[in-house]
Amino acid sequence: MHLLGPSLLLLEYLAFSDSNWVFKHPKTLYAWEGACVWIPCQYRIPGNGKTMDTLIVYHNYTYDDEAKEYRGRILYNRTKTEELFHQESVKFLGDIKSNCTLSIQPVQAQDNGLLGLRMTSGIDKWMEKIVLNISETAPPPRIQLPPEIREFREVSVTCSLNFSCPEYEIKLKWSLDGLSQYTSVISTSLNPEAVSTQSKLTFEPLWAHHGKNLTCQLWNDIPEGLLLSQETVQLDVKHTPKLMIEVHPRETVTKGESVTMTCQIKSSNPEPTNISWLKDRTPLRELGMLQRAQKTLTLTLSNVTKEMSGQYYCEARSDIGSETSREVALQVLYAPEPSEVHISPSPAKEGGTVVLTCRSPANPPPTNYTWFHNRIEMPRQTSMTYQISKVLLKHAGNYSCWALNSLGRGYVGQETELDVQYSPKEVTIVIQNPTPIREGDNVTLLCHHTSSNPSVVRYEWKPQGAWNELTPHSKVLVIQKVAWNAEPVTCAACNSWCSWASPVDLRVHYAPRGVKVLPVSPRREIHSGHRVLLQCNFSSSRPTDVHFFWKKNGIFLREGKQLSFDSVSPEDAGNYNCLVNNSIGQSTSEAWTLQVLYAPRKLRVSISPKDSVMEGKKAVLTCESDANPPVSKFAWFDWNNQNLQNDYQMLILNSVKVQHSGAYRCQAENRLGVGQSPPSTLTVYYSPETIGRRVALGVMLCLVAVLLAFWGVRLQRSWKRIQSQQELQENSSGQSFFVRNKKVRRVPPAEGSHALGCYNPVIEDTISYAALRFPVGETDMPRIGDAREQRPSLHRDNTVTYSVVQKPQTGDYENVTPAVPEDEGIHYSELIHLGVGERPLIQDTVEYVTLKH
Repeated sequence: MHLLGPSLLLLEYLAFSDSNWVFKHPKTLYAWEGACVWIPCQYRIPGNGKTMDTLIVYHNYTYDDEAKEYRGRILYNRTKTEELFHQESVKFLGDIKSNCTLSIQPVQAQDNGLLGLRMTSGIDKWMEKIVLNISETAPPPRIQLPPEIREFREVSVTCSLNFSCPEYEIKLKWSLDGLSQYTSVISTSLNPEAVSTQSKLTFEPLWAHHGKNLTCQLWNDIPEGLLLSQETVQLDVKHTPKLMIEVHPRETVTKGESVTMTCQIKSSNPEPTNISWLKDRTPLRELGMLQRAQKTLTLTLSNVTKEMSGQYYCEARSDIGSETSREVALQVLYAPEPSEVHISPSPAKEGGTVVLTCRSPANPPPTNYTWFHNRIEMPRQTSMTYQISKVLLKHAGNYSCWALNSLGRGYVGQETELDVQYSPKEVTIVIQNPTPIREGDNVTLLCHHTSSNPSVVRYEWKPQGAWNELTPHSKVLVIQKVAWNAEPVTCAACNSWCSWASPVDLRVHYAPRGVKVLPVSPRREIHSGHRVLLQCNFSSSRPTDVHFFWKKNGIFLREGKQLSFDSVSPEDAGNYNCLVNNSIGQSTSEAWTLQVLYAPRKLRVSISPKDSVMEGKKAVLTCESDANPPVSKFAWFDWNNQNLQNDYQMLILNSVKVQHSGAYRCQAENRLGVGQSPPSTLTVYYSPETIGRRVALGVMLCLVAVLLAFWGVRLQRSWKRIQSQQELQENSSGQSFFVRNKKVRRVPPAEGSHALGCYNPVIEDTISYAALRFPVGETDMPRIGDAREQRPSLHRDNTVTYSVVQKPQTGDYENVTPAVPEDEGIHYSELIHLGVGERPLIQDTVEYVTLKH
């Protein structure tokens, strides 16, 4: 079983190996004796990369079944590496891979038959058959015609031959019925699919080519040339009928004679189905006599008239179209007929050119004319036309004429009138208003003329305006409220043309116009103190006699054309108008503003809401000034002349205080100078809340003073008791003195000594003074209310400081011992060195004096 598989494959390969070769070449090749055969051939050996080992070319080969080989005349034999044998005429042009092209030159008639190409490649073998058709003479080429040929339609005709050999050149030539030679470019096909030579002829056939012979000739392309063979076909050219027309006796006849016209069909493919006569492209009712055998159609005209003159031709129709013959111009001769005059243009315009034409039908045309004006013959006018270069009214009237030719003279027909028209004459404008015309009047104008042909149909007025005509294109024009500058008016009377009247100037009288103030000097800025000159100007006035007046701010100033200021001041600024009047009316100029430039002046400070402001409120101070140009910079100063660094017109104090009270002033500046205001005083008063706080503080201070007085009295009483005891011991003299008690208000001690005091005038009658005195320069004294202990300064003066509470007495002297016991309500107190330290002992050298009230 293992050997059976490979054996079957080998048998199958041997059985089918010969059938897998592929060849491409023409099956049959054609040639003639003396020519050559070129066999384009390609092959493919089965398997990849295989090449041909041997090649044998047989002629008319056979297969020997017994010997299992091919037999025949060998033309060529070669192996892969060398040629073994070849006939002189046979050449192998291929290779061992894919090309098997052969060439046989020259070829003989006996070479006709089969060629066999026996090839081997290894164990592969193949026999390829090629048919050679060799004739003794060259075969004729084949002509291929299109299905239908029509005249004037381009067609292509092909002449082909199954032959092509690079070593034997041929040519294909065309001829049409031997009269014309046609040459075409030969196209050659030489490949394994086909071997041929072809020539294509393209032309436009004519009807005359119908039935003619078209020949294609095969020539040997040698210098002397040799016709080898040819092929001829007859052309079947479809075409419309071709006609020919004849006239007897001639195309020009005299009125009353007869004429015969014959139409003959020269050729038609296919045959015509209809034939007819036409005159001036209109079919004739007379069909004529048709002779089908001769293919003719006859038309006879007896006793011809001038109406029979015209263009005659015949027309034939077939299945593929129609055709017409040439046209025959039949002329009928006759004498001039009754004439008529044609005028162009009609009607004629005076001064224009007019041409009169005498129309009198005749054949031949008239050679001489006679003209009549109002039936009077006009001498020296013998032409067909009569031209008047400049028509006048005298040329109007009736015109007539008659004509003459070689056959006789005509006669006068209908007369024609020459109507000479002209535009309206002497057009003028009539003013129907009394003069002079004043601005705002209603003006009535009349357009008048003397004569016109044709009559006037409308009137036109210029210039166009918002005018009211009585009727459209009216003869009368009414101008409502005529303007002061009304343009000159003209009118036209119109028929077919318009004639214009000379323009009429209405010369409307009006009040002065264009009144304006003109500054004469200065031309630029006007500063206070400058000299100013104004002039009143106007553009026009009718009448021209005028008067001038001036107003300032609507108030009359003076009369005159000019207004001058020797030294202008700001008070002169304002709106100035000048007035100009004439006998018609008065006109006022637009206001001209006199602006006087000056430095700031009349400055004042205004306080808002008022001069007195409660503290905490807002105060606005405004610097009011008069300046032109306006103030560009402000400055504010207080009562100390201190600059408040505010450049604005308003000084705003949002929450004023009492300290803001004082005088304020402002300063204003423009490019012409600086001005200052007088001071304005701002008073800021306390608010009720502040007053309440201060009253409360005063009450508190008074309460403190009362408490101090109370304690002072108690201390005084204690001191008096101590003093009374000491006086009894130390006072041995018992001297007394008196002091005049001047009841005056004590002045607070000088600032040289540091003192604290309180004065209350309400209790002046009970207690006069309470004073605490301290030595000057003491820096280590305790402050009031300080409870810390202090040691006496080493440099302190031992001066005793007294505090006396004094009550006024009824008497003036105090050295008199009163009769009554001393009042217990009076106390004396001595304060010595209030502070920390030992109380000094009584010195023997010190005398103590007791002062009593």
